[in-house]
Amino acid sequence: MTKCVAAVDQGTTSTRCMLFNHSGEPIGVHQMEHEQIYPKPGWVEHDPEEIWARTQDVIKGAMEKAGVTADDIVAVGITNQRETTVVWNKNTGKPYFNAIVWQDTRTDKICNQLSKDGGQDRFRPKTGLPISTYPSGPKLKWILDNVEGVREAAESGEAIFGNIDTYVIWHLTGGSHVTDVTNASRTLLMNLETLDWDDEILEIMGIPKQMLPKIVPSSDPDTWGKTLADGPFGGEIPVCGDLGDQQAATVGQAALSPGEAKNTYGTGCFMILNTGTKIVPSTSGLLTTLCYKFGDKPAVYALEGSIAITGALVQWLRDNLKLIDSAPEVEELANTVEDNGGIYFVPAFSGLFAPYWRSDARGVIVGMTRYVNKGHFARAALEATAYQTREVLDAMNADSGVPLTALKVDGGMVFNETLMEFQADVLGIPVIRPMVAETTALGAAYAAGLAVGFWESEDDIRNNWNIDKTWQPDESSNASTELYAQWKKAVTRTFDWIEE
Repeated sequence: MTKCVAAVDQGTTSTRCMLFNHSGEPIGVHQMEHEQIYPKPGWVEHDPEEIWARTQDVIKGAMEKAGVTADDIVAVGITNQRETTVVWNKNTGKPYFNAIVWQDTRTDKICNQLSKDGGQDRFRPKTGLPISTYPSGPKLKWILDNVEGVREAAESGEAIFGNIDTYVIWHLTGGSHVTDVTNASRTLLMNLETLDWDDEILEIMGIPKQMLPKIVPSSDPDTWGKTLADGPFGGEIPVCGDLGDQQAATVGQAALSPGEAKNTYGTGCFMILNTGTKIVPSTSGLLTTLCYKFGDKPAVYALEGSIAITGALVQWLRDNLKLIDSAPEVEELANTVEDNGGIYFVPAFSGLFAPYWRSDARGVIVGMTRYVNKGHFARAALEATAYQTREVLDAMNADSGVPLTALKVDGGMVFNETLMEFQADVLGIPVIRPMVAETTALGAAYAAGLAVGFWESEDDIRNNWNIDKTWQPDESSNASTELYAQWKKAVTRTFDWIEE
């Protein structure tokens, strides 16, 4: 049997395991959804135990489909929904509370309090992040302040914290408590220069340092332990790759040189620009973050634009409005009309992320007339993704001073041809889809495979990357001019909805 690398991709709505051969081709995949829990408006939770159960199921399923055993797998990599926060008991593995998901806005009061002394950018020079409901630090503070017994358990060393990567690695290895630099950089607690937890910020937030995981490279020859012989893999395999999902997609897209960028279309949209070993502060509403760190090589940094709601808007049309029965039907419905009928859909369901960072915003549909039908709704929903991406690209060009000439894309929505063509029109540059569109799992596999020498170098990864399709902008389209100007106007209608 050919040797392969396993990647566990624990996402916002589902978990999957993928097995990749040396050419970067998937040879086995299994995926399962998990429940989205909405206890109150703006609150989003997951059950960590359900996630761990699904993780075990998809590992077994992917191995079964590929016909492999643990002996055929040389390494395991993890990639995960970032910022989603779990606290659990290190002796029993039991969570103290549901995982608080990255989209959750319950920490708005904590964030307002933290911003009072020094403003929203108080910690940005150290962390690259504005104070917002997005990072995991404020979520962890909320759990410590609101869930009975957790603070005491944390101070006694029993309660430990992690993003989902840490939680999954802990279970796979039987207790290794680590996170990589990319996930740590999403907590608002890590110093970008030292790549370590920042004592001053921990003290301000009231977070006991002993509950935090050890920060490690994204690809680590000093492996963090092996999978348990009686665990889901059924054997001992080194666990040595870990990347937050968007950074994993960047590695999977082989965007390994400064100036290369990718956009992932998932629940939200996330554009990352590789800035090399240089920390580039943003003045345009982007995040400065870690891109990856391979072994003992210097850390590579990135600028990132995060959009909260893109694919989730299609799910909302399906689940809440019952406008479609399945997500792919949105394209068919959108193609029943020629344009958006004059309506713009700004899905600020949990505020606006980049480049605005407005937690007071809420979603709007503007431009409604009696002419509008459900086809226009579908088209406006797709267009919202393209417009939001353009806003982030403009900010990236402004911050980096290097105009992007093409955009590499990946994720579930890139098979929507209507959206991809419109995206090229709105951006005015080519949009490129690779052969393996699920680059998030591939990036995690690359990180793990590099650590054990399955792939020898970054050039090995570049050589695996191939183009599937390119969309060129339509010169006659007004998408990047008049339509985009209307979108910008629509965005202003979302502001100040929530009184803070």
